[in-house]
Amino acid sequence: MIYLDNNATTPVDPEVSDAMFSCLKRDFGNPSSSHLLGKKAKEVIENSREIIANFLGCRRDEIYFTSGGTESNNLSLIGIALYHKKGHIITSAIEHPSVINTCLHLESLGFDVTYAPVDGEGIVKLDEVRQSIRKNTILISVMHSNNETGVIQPVEEISALAKEHGITFHVDAAQSIGKMHFSLAGSPVDLMTVVSHKFYGPKGIGALYVKNGTNLKPILFGAGHEMGLRPGTENVSGIAGLGKACEIAKRDIKLRVSHTTHLRDMLFNSLRSNIPDIKLNGHETKRLPNTLNIRIPGLTSIDLVENIKDQVAASTGSACHSGKQSPSSVLKNMGLSDAEALSSIRLSVGKDNTEEEIKKAVETITNAVNEMNKKPAAKKPVCQ
Repeated sequence: MIYLDNNATTPVDPEVSDAMFSCLKRDFGNPSSSHLLGKKAKEVIENSREIIANFLGCRRDEIYFTSGGTESNNLSLIGIALYHKKGHIITSAIEHPSVINTCLHLESLGFDVTYAPVDGEGIVKLDEVRQSIRKNTILISVMHSNNETGVIQPVEEISALAKEHGITFHVDAAQSIGKMHFSLAGSPVDLMTVVSHKFYGPKGIGALYVKNGTNLKPILFGAGHEMGLRPGTENVSGIAGLGKACEIAKRDIKLRVSHTTHLRDMLFNSLRSNIPDIKLNGHETKRLPNTLNIRIPGLTSIDLVENIKDQVAASTGSACHSGKQSPSSVLKNMGLSDAEALSSIRLSVGKDNTEEEIKKAVETITNAVNEMNKKPAAKKPVCQ
């Protein structure tokens, strides 16, 4: 199996799993306990917090541990909404479901939400964000990079707009952290979501950066863990894994960016040579170094993924409900037709992929496409 689905999740780095296993065996105490084992577990948490803050370029007391990206996004949006009790929120039309669905929930509670559109290359329209700002706008939430296309959003410009108007700004950086150079040093970002399993850490653990002075209410209630913002006994081994993943990313990020960019471009150029009809979805350069979203006219991506699933792991980006296939809302918002969106596939390379794997993946995909082109198209694509 050639794994080209690193935007869905990444394998756990051996250094990370070693750190986690060591923690599970030795530092199993409750971090809230006052005895030696409790203090050792607490030390693991605080050491990891320091490592993560150093990696991101922020203060250690601005890092709060959560269960992952969905919780961090929910805490950001709902926490700000609870503080203000009413108001207007701006987000983009291509956000992750953990942001979109949270906004829909807040609309049901009486908050107003504007979903800023994107252009044909998948970039949020800055003028639309600017024109959407109201006197009662309490939050702007825009992802740093899109999970499907990898397109990097103008977060610096948007954060400057938010700061100018005194609006809290949240960034979902789930796909960017650990894949590209990134720093909060000097940034006006107020809230930022970090997801461990997107850059070779474990699942079930994440973090939320909360700039000091940001007014955020808790959404879970219990004891006073995580400086009173996020109750619940901490996932010590997961936190150790996230800390180690950040340590490795800081050490290796230059090589990681160079390697994945080379493999991504090699993948696209080789596929385009073999399948001339291939089109790129998203901006050519303003995207993650590892992400390639393409469409192959005349084919249904779910059929292609099904044909190669035992040899190459990839993603369609479309959704299946009750046996019916729905086109990606991200691609639709970029102006693609249903047919174009349904013919799109996402390939996301990782730090451990090799040139030989890319060559083999190109061969496998090309053969599958050629075979599919010989057969009549299925009338009703089947989802599994």
